[in-house]
Amino acid sequence: MIKLTEKIGYGFGDMASSMFWKLFGAYLMIFYTDVFGLPAAMVGTMFLVTRIWDSVFDPIVGVVADRTSSRWGKFRPYLLYLAVPFALIGVLTFYTPPFGDMGKLVYAYITYSLMMMVYSAINVPYASLLGVMSPDPAERNTLSTYRMMFAYLGSFIALLLFMPMVNAFSGHSKELGDQQFGWVMAVVVIAIMCALLFFGCFAWTRERVKPINDKKTSLKDDIKDLFHNKPWWILFGAGVATLVFNSIRDGAAVYYFKYFVIEDEYRTISLMGVSFVLSGLYLSIGQIANIVGVILAAPMSNKIGKKKTFALSMLVASVLSIIFFWFDKDDVMLIFIFQCLISICAGSIFPLLWSMYADCADFSELKTGNRATGLIFSASSMSQKFGWAIGTAVTGWLLSFFGFQANAVQSAETINGIKMFLSILPAIAAFISVIFIGFYPLGEQKMKGIMEQLNLKRKSKKDVQ
Repeated sequence: MIKLTEKIGYGFGDMASSMFWKLFGAYLMIFYTDVFGLPAAMVGTMFLVTRIWDSVFDPIVGVVADRTSSRWGKFRPYLLYLAVPFALIGVLTFYTPPFGDMGKLVYAYITYSLMMMVYSAINVPYASLLGVMSPDPAERNTLSTYRMMFAYLGSFIALLLFMPMVNAFSGHSKELGDQQFGWVMAVVVIAIMCALLFFGCFAWTRERVKPINDKKTSLKDDIKDLFHNKPWWILFGAGVATLVFNSIRDGAAVYYFKYFVIEDEYRTISLMGVSFVLSGLYLSIGQIANIVGVILAAPMSNKIGKKKTFALSMLVASVLSIIFFWFDKDDVMLIFIFQCLISICAGSIFPLLWSMYADCADFSELKTGNRATGLIFSASSMSQKFGWAIGTAVTGWLLSFFGFQANAVQSAETINGIKMFLSILPAIAAFISVIFIGFYPLGEQKMKGIMEQLNLKRKSKKDVQ
């Protein structure tokens, strides 16, 4: 039985990852176009190029982690040694150097590529940790729930406080130099919090599950087993589509409020001396709604199964997203209500995905005798990167296609395109994820049989020893 402290400690890891991940998703595009000074199409291409390479890098990390052996286990050492590099490179990503256009582009490619690589190097082992903390699927569901609750809590804190911190550090100045200073200093605060959370995750978690087969397997065998793992491929496809859904909605939200709703025309909401803008409230309220979805995921999946819960949630999210397109700029209350409803649906998905990846590891172990946990869980990070690569690249390219001009009054065509980013486009991605998950074969009864057979093999191994 895993204690509450360890569940919280495991949650700390994704709280750290999600704080930066949400900054990337919600603010990095508009940072590069409106603060850093790059054209939208160029940013879209950069996101696609760097994230596709980084997606390929994820399985490499998984393979290396599977072969790591230390007194702290296979996966926990990465949390200890990479926490500081993760924070430092994150700060450099949001720093604007005094270079010309080409120098800035090269700097952006280098720092963002390094950021995504160090993200993989710490996040793939962290995700894999779920598969070795407990052999019990029910405890994994609980750990996954804690993970996602803390992830959304971290995202809520980052999204709610980030722009107020930017404004505070910049002295509420609209001058570009002041804005650039405000952005990087706000990221420094977030980066320090992330490093401390990773240290907490390392200290409070333990690795318990040992593979039945202790023999070293070749990389060729690991990859061969993975390619024959049908449930893994299905989850990979569903995960990519789900992340496209999220990345388009998050990445376009600030544009939506800045250029369509025109949040500067609204009075800011102040609490305890801190002024919050509409876009920040919209994004942070979405994280609270995500937590509600996480809480609902366990009882729903226990009642109707993970597969049906996933499909129903994304189908509803798709329908609600289509309705979202028809809202006017003055329908702020409806915009926020639908943000909550869509985010509840989206929030229920990710604890199911992480738990289902653990099921794929069990399926592979029973089928092949090989438990390549790190390689299998790297799919979760890889699907994130592919989904975000596609979503952000499409956002950048379509912004350019619709005639977007940074810090200017937008045309009717551009505004219509920005509206589509929060409605029609994510609706299509959500529906594609429903199609993928319809083919997922590892239902509750199937997993019950798999666990019974694995437990018998583990018991036989102990008896022999």
